[in-house]
Amino acid sequence: MKILQKGFNYSQDGPGNRLVYHLQGCNFRCKWCSNPESMSVTENEAGNYTVDELFDEAKRSRMMFFDGGGVTFTGGECTLQYTELIELLKKLQEAGISTAIETNASSEHLMEVAAFVDYLIADFKHFDSDIHKKWIGVGNESVIRNLEKIFTSGRQIHIRIPLIHNVNDTPQGFADFFTRFDTSNAVFEFLPYHEFGKDKWTAEYEIENGFVSDETVQNFKNLFVANGLTVVTT
Repeated sequence: MKILQKGFNYSQDGPGNRLVYHLQGCNFRCKWCSNPESMSVTENEAGNYTVDELFDEAKRSRMMFFDGGGVTFTGGECTLQYTELIELLKKLQEAGISTAIETNASSEHLMEVAAFVDYLIADFKHFDSDIHKKWIGVGNESVIRNLEKIFTSGRQIHIRIPLIHNVNDTPQGFADFFTRFDTSNAVFEFLPYHEFGKDKWTAEYEIENGFVSDETVQNFKNLFVANGLTVVTT
């Protein structure tokens, strides 16, 4: 498996203290991406590991998985390496180690992967496919199909919406979209825009004045709660 970086993080990548693997490669091109170096599937700086090597590392890290922690796979987009990922997730679950993934929810193999995931985190950029394509590079049809499957299945999901000024910072369309579904097993989180990855871009950085106000974030929270959608902060 191609791993760009790894390390521990508490609560922001799933419950508790978690060993987080950033897998190399992504099929999205979000113009605000904080890890643009993770996009290429051929990044030379990424390390190559076998499933057994990563499994052994996770087992040796057990003492660090406090407060319900475990292992999280993120990216890039972790589901691009779905064959090896499923194999590793199976091993971890069989060993009693909590598993989580952070995904853009676009993969046709997402439900196969999710079957071996204890805590599923999915980004949702925009409900409008044309706007999604403008800022991400591709439409959102596969994302919506997968979300529909997840909501119908009744499994747990944590949906994160990055808020970027002049891209997706008006809440009504998002609330209208999600209230179409049974979201009783879903929670929603809003991530205000930041520029932590701006200096890592080698291509032109196209986001200008992307910051959103505290009032905007609160408006999202208020509207979602008013529509019966559960809001969390990590």
